[in-house]
Amino acid sequence: MAEVESIALPLEKPTSGIRSFLSGGVGGMCAVLVGHPLDLIKVRMQTGTAASESVFGMLAQIFKKEGVRGIYRGVSAPLVATSPMYAVSFWGYDMGKRMVNMWEVDVLKKPPIQEFTIAQICMAGGLSALPSTILMAPTERIKCLLQIQGQLATTSTPKYAGMVDCARQVWAEGGARSLFKGSLATLLRDGPGSVAWFGVYELSKREFMRMGGAESGKLSPLAVLTAGGIAGMACWSVAIPPDVLKSRYQTAPEGQYRGLYHVYQELMAKEGAGALFTGIRPAMIRAFPANAACFFGMEMSREMLAFMD
Repeated sequence: MAEVESIALPLEKPTSGIRSFLSGGVGGMCAVLVGHPLDLIKVRMQTGTAASESVFGMLAQIFKKEGVRGIYRGVSAPLVATSPMYAVSFWGYDMGKRMVNMWEVDVLKKPPIQEFTIAQICMAGGLSALPSTILMAPTERIKCLLQIQGQLATTSTPKYAGMVDCARQVWAEGGARSLFKGSLATLLRDGPGSVAWFGVYELSKREFMRMGGAESGKLSPLAVLTAGGIAGMACWSVAIPPDVLKSRYQTAPEGQYRGLYHVYQELMAKEGAGALFTGIRPAMIRAFPANAACFFGMEMSREMLAFMD
C-alpha cells in the first residue's frame, strides 16, 4: 500500500487570522456534508417528531418517504452558514489563544507562552463560542424548523419552501427576536462543547505525536482523522442536554414556552432527566465522521495556506 503523505501541524506561534478563517470554513463544509443526515435524525428525536426509535430505521424511513432530498432536508441553512460559522469559530479560537497569551504576559507578568497547556487550550476554545454564536443561533433556528416540517406536515405542501422562505416567515412572525430565538441555549451548548472540542483535539494530537515521535512534528492523515473524531464525540457528550433544550425551544410555537428554563421544567416534569439525552445516539454516531472530516479539511487547507503567515 502506498504511503500517505503526512500533514504538517502548525507550530505554536500566532497564526494569520485570515488563514484561520479560511481553513475553518473548509473544515465546516466537510463536517456538514458528512454529518447532516444523522443531525436530521437527532433533531427529529429531540423534538418528538421521530417515527422510529432506531437511528438507521429512521434513515431508511426518511429515504423511502422523502428520498435523498429528505435525508438532506434543512442542509442549505447550515451549509450556507457553516463556512462563515466554522470560520469564525477557528478564528475565535486563535484569537482566544492570543488573549490567553496576553493575560499571561500583561496581567500575570509571565514570559510569552511557548507551548499552550491543555487548560489554556480549553480556555481559548471556550472563548471561540462567543463570536460563533452570533451566526450559529439563527442558522440553528432555521435548520431545526426545516428538519421537522417533513414529519409535521399535514398536507402535501410544506410550510416552508426552503431556507430563505423559512427565514422570511420567521422574521415576519417576530422580527430579529424570533430569528435569534434560542441564542442563549446555543451559547450554553457551544461554550462547554468548544472547550471539550478544542481541548480533546489538542490532547489527542499531542498523544499521537508522542506515540509517533515528537521530533517528527507531523501527524498522519489517519491520526488527524482519529483525533478529530474523538474531539467530536467529547464535544457532544457534554453538549447534548443544552442541545435538547435548544431544539425544543427553537421549534416550539410562539408562546408555548416562557423561556429556556420553562422548557427544562416541562421536560423534567413530563419526561424525566433521561430526556435530556434524547438524540445522543445519532449525535455520537455522527460526531466521529463529521468532526474527523472537519479537522482533516481544516488541517489540509491550513497547510495549503501556510504562506499567509
